[in-house]
Amino acid sequence: MSQNAVIFDMDGLLIDSEPLWQQAGMETLKLFGIQLTHEQYVTSTGLRTPEWIDYWFHQFGIDPEYAPKAITTIEEAAMEKIRLQGEPMPGAGTILEFFRTKGYPIAIASSSPMRMIEMVIQKLGIGSYIQKISSAGELAYGKPHPEVFIHCAGQLQVKPMQCLVFEDSFNGLIAAKAAKMKCVVVPAPEVFHQPKWSAADLKLGSLVNFNELLLQAIWK
Repeated sequence: MSQNAVIFDMDGLLIDSEPLWQQAGMETLKLFGIQLTHEQYVTSTGLRTPEWIDYWFHQFGIDPEYAPKAITTIEEAAMEKIRLQGEPMPGAGTILEFFRTKGYPIAIASSSPMRMIEMVIQKLGIGSYIQKISSAGELAYGKPHPEVFIHCAGQLQVKPMQCLVFEDSFNGLIAAKAAKMKCVVVPAPEVFHQPKWSAADLKLGSLVNFNELLLQAIWK
């Protein structure tokens, strides 16, 4: 069997961008008279922006003809907020170096648009670690569908069962397991203790906590 590979989600995992996406999304929905709570928002993390808008427009009965404008508004606002305010998540650089020393091919598979992924990679200075990038925005389906992870494995020229995925969202976890990949989840603190994460191979409070022993245990 050829070398195992590692695939990272991006938002909320490598960069602390979820609060900024939330700001952009909730500000945009306010333009349509929708007041979204934080509890409501977290149920839809991991979705592509078109599906996120479609979901909430349907929930609140907003005419879908306004969706394209809303999608553009959110993505432009989020990109600017992340460019100015985004910070790496604890352990992001360390874990990339860990897998590089192991000889693992490293990729990013994100629901964000490709231009957002490229901007974040440049902002964090991690381009030398990343061999391949997959954006669900350029594919037919987004998470929780497994397409983005399967596409990413194809780019890395490895089988899905050889891939270890790091995710922070439940939609991402579902997508990774549907792709028949190993999955480590790093949920946000406010949802960390929810039982839904039991489908993961490992749950961590931070990327900082990952180590050689946990890697070995995952592949047993």
